[in-house]
Amino acid sequence: MSPVPSRADVVVVGGGPAGASVAARLAADGREVVVIEKKRYPREKTCGDGLTPRSVKALLDLGMAEEVARWHPVRGLRAYAGGRCLELDWPDHPVFPRTGAVVTRAELDMAIADRARKAGAVFVEETEATGADLADGIVRGVEVKPKGAPATTVAAAFVVIADGSLSRFGRSLGNARDRRFPLGMAIRGYFDSPRDDDDYIESHIDIRDVHGRSLPGYGWVFPEGDGTVNVGIGLLSTFRDWKGVNTSELMDAFTHVVPRYWAIDPDAGRSIRGGKLQMGMSVRPRVGPNWLTVGDAGGVINPFNGEGIAYALETAELAAQVLGDALVRGDGRVLWQYACELDRRYAAYYRTARGFVRLIGEPRVMRLAAQVGMRSHLIMAAVLRVMANLLSPELRDPEERVYSLLERVVAIGPEP
Repeated sequence: MSPVPSRADVVVVGGGPAGASVAARLAADGREVVVIEKKRYPREKTCGDGLTPRSVKALLDLGMAEEVARWHPVRGLRAYAGGRCLELDWPDHPVFPRTGAVVTRAELDMAIADRARKAGAVFVEETEATGADLADGIVRGVEVKPKGAPATTVAAAFVVIADGSLSRFGRSLGNARDRRFPLGMAIRGYFDSPRDDDDYIESHIDIRDVHGRSLPGYGWVFPEGDGTVNVGIGLLSTFRDWKGVNTSELMDAFTHVVPRYWAIDPDAGRSIRGGKLQMGMSVRPRVGPNWLTVGDAGGVINPFNGEGIAYALETAELAAQVLGDALVRGDGRVLWQYACELDRRYAAYYRTARGFVRLIGEPRVMRLAAQVGMRSHLIMAAVLRVMANLLSPELRDPEERVYSLLERVVAIGPEP
């Protein structure tokens, strides 16, 4: 275990994609950065392991082209609903590449952490951030408890909260999820499959509970390229009876109906894990006097598709830029630019996403939407652009029509 430094320019609480990429960028600029990670790499996280083109671009921007090239590439999404199947390639885009990838979170997170270490960031693993050393509302340091060692405090000029969904450290500073916003639940496991090198990630849109009701969410099968596939179920809290749904039962049922060509043994899943996902920019505040929140800890998961990695990396890049400026100026007030830029980039899109998932919380609406969309490859290709946030700079028909329709959803019912 690495010794715990006594101070740093920036202390990052959490070493996932968001925290590690903030650390990599700041360390590359010569800043003293300490990352407090509760577990030891490699460590598992509940995730589908899929990287959309948006995620791939963010990793390439971090300088990780060599690592991305090692991971299993995928050309698009295979969608199932209502007895129909459509294969949808990633779209041409002026900014995002036309490729995605699949890689386990254990490997992804360790790769980004290694990038940060090479840049000079110090990682302290198997150490929990237990609280903040506060003085007049300013975080003077992060109180930590290494495994098997005495508690201590790491002094810091600035702190980044990056300890994932349901952030414990964030809550200690007053962060809270707006309960009117959607919450996701997900469960996944790994299964051996001879089709582990499939070109597409697969999504089953029309999932049902034991009573046959359509649910707002989807099942997935993502090929890892290493002899295994990641199989899982995601569910949104907008379903009025969602607290009565047993995700383990849903997962078991789904593994028994996964298309035969995957050739999985539904009773031989490994590392079955579940968790809750804060989404839709649901966590406030995002910024304090000398701290800010990134990634899942800030609730920036996309409600449309449950994607969190892209937004973890993007918010980390923005946070590193703002923190660098704050360090130069010695002024924490600069951090409010971060909150403003998050709104500029994501607020309108996430408002539309929240409206959409609120509407599909009604099983009949969910079922109808799936049936109508799956009748047209053109419509579903536009839907893929919208839900993966791969919109072209100037919306094009039918993409424009799909997005405009979804924007009108915001006007249906109350929106916080």
